[in-house]
Amino acid sequence: MNLIEETVAAVVPLDDAALRDARDLQGRLTKPPGSLGVLEDVGVRLAGLAGHCPPPLPEPAAVAVFAADHGVHAQGVSPWPQEVTAQMVGNFLAGGAVVNAFARQVGASVTVVDVGVAADLPAAPALLDRKVARGTADMTRGPAMTDAQARQAVETGVQVARDLVGGGARCLLTGDMGIANTTASAALIAAFTGLPAERVTGLGTGIDAATHARKIDVVRAALAHIPDGAPPLTVLARVGGFEHAALAGFILGGAALRVPVVLDGVIAGAAALAAVALCPDAAGACVAGHRSVEPGHSAAVEHLGLRPLVDLELRLGEGTGALLALPLVQGAARVLREVATFDAAGVSDKGAPA
Repeated sequence: MNLIEETVAAVVPLDDAALRDARDLQGRLTKPPGSLGVLEDVGVRLAGLAGHCPPPLPEPAAVAVFAADHGVHAQGVSPWPQEVTAQMVGNFLAGGAVVNAFARQVGASVTVVDVGVAADLPAAPALLDRKVARGTADMTRGPAMTDAQARQAVETGVQVARDLVGGGARCLLTGDMGIANTTASAALIAAFTGLPAERVTGLGTGIDAATHARKIDVVRAALAHIPDGAPPLTVLARVGGFEHAALAGFILGGAALRVPVVLDGVIAGAAALAAVALCPDAAGACVAGHRSVEPGHSAAVEHLGLRPLVDLELRLGEGTGALLALPLVQGAARVLREVATFDAAGVSDKGAPA
């Protein structure tokens, strides 16, 4: 059994008994039933993931920023030069990016993983060199990756999740960096949801109408190369990026260890679709941190049955939306762990006799 199969086999459905216990406890806490809205659902799912109620606190948290370049950049789908990927990795490592600022705010660690940057990066303490290749191939001309490369990238994500949890992390957050990766994300989302390219292809980091139209055509062209009924790894190899494949593995790794994975935006959404296609029960570990303005992200979270916790019109990536949502996820667990019941607090329940 290889690492991916081993990881998938370790993923189990949310525990029914823990789900029931958490719903029952929510109804006995000193608050009107349902008054915490979506946070109550998050707390119940955290209990189901852990297999007991109350769930453990999802802290400390760790962000893994998977970085890679894309051959489809040659098709003119982004106004940013490809060199920005490597430059932003340097910014992450220097602590100067938004992801670093938000991580400091919530006390999360940041690990950067080079799975396919088209440059040689200098060694750094917070950088993991797991380069599969120097960027993917142009997906409009053939597969973006070989099947072996896709498998290697997924396995890398699994191992990063294992290492972070082994080091003490109790909540994983997805991060990404890769110029042109919203194009590959749109192709993945279209492939896994069955939606047309024009429904899931957005403006990325900011493009004009003509470039957007070209981007849609590029996504259509790439989708035409996916065989009917292709398995998830083949879909990843045909139109995904190394960071998408690694993120899919990262999600699977977290799910296998029963640790919540807070998803960022459209790149994470595309990767989560791949992870759930490989293992449907992996969806139980996922929390949608925010809703991106990218149309493909809304399509992805809807397909996954997830409700984003934050909607601030973000479109940065890096893990920023997931970090903003982290205190909400942690608060959902604290409610079940720390809030008194009516009986324990000596507070009259509205259903109790006067």
